[in-house]
Amino acid sequence: MRKLLFISFFLGAVICSYGQELNCLVTVNSDQIPGSNKQIFKTLEKSISEFLNQKKWTDKSVKPQERINCAMTIIVTSWESNRFEASIQVQSTRPVYGTSYASPILNIKDDDFTFRYNEFDQFIFNPTRFDSNLVSTIAFYAYTILGADADTFALKGGQKYYKEAENVMLQAQQSGQVAWANQVGKQNRFMLIDNLLSAKLNQFRTVAYNYHRNGLDKMSDNDKNAKQIVENNLISMQGLFNKTISNFLIRVFFDAKADEIVNLYSDGPATRSKQRLLQVLQKISPNNNSKWRKIN
Repeated sequence: MRKLLFISFFLGAVICSYGQELNCLVTVNSDQIPGSNKQIFKTLEKSISEFLNQKKWTDKSVKPQERINCAMTIIVTSWESNRFEASIQVQSTRPVYGTSYASPILNIKDDDFTFRYNEFDQFIFNPTRFDSNLVSTIAFYAYTILGADADTFALKGGQKYYKEAENVMLQAQQSGQVAWANQVGKQNRFMLIDNLLSAKLNQFRTVAYNYHRNGLDKMSDNDKNAKQIVENNLISMQGLFNKTISNFLIRVFFDAKADEIVNLYSDGPATRSKQRLLQVLQKISPNNNSKWRKIN
């Protein structure tokens, strides 16, 4: 009996210590859908949450404290029979070394999310074929979260996860949906993963690494030097400007980082190129000019 208890305890400890990679809060918002019976949306929310948080997405052993904190918020705008029209917002953070602060990594809003779902449908993901736009979209963003997170800890550390996301995209193109299509100027899932894997846009991923690993993670050791590294890398993003139509990656970066940058440069030690930084930010991310004006 004692031996069985020990084995059970040991197995439980292993399961608790080395679980799945994502700690994802899933919300399905059906406020725009009339009617009082919303059970299908609750079931959908639970199914997506279990799919994301219980599936092993990589071959890594991950401790509970190493799981990536993230969120997916699905806002349903239309529902008829088993057809849903919605938007999905994908967010993730990563801890900053030596602090209790969580730095935002992704904040992507995708308004082109149409799928079919019957209550209690099984979420089965097969990387070699397309089965469901719902499952493919969730898997695509799961791998994107993993890739973006890994890129902040090692230079191009997220390559294999981005390649997995690309594979999901390629399989899903047979659905004919615009979100997966190669259309010039269309800021969709195709453009996102195509840009992330583009050799000519490597600077984006270099900035992601230096900003976090050599910048934010070093703040507790030497905040002035670390802040200067962050500044230098932000200024270097000007090199990405005009390299692609619509500058999608620049938008993705600042949708997540604008508030953090304002907070970082609103106090603390002065840096050499602050005015130059402001000029660059105003040029490459004009949508955030109201925020950049808060930097003093």
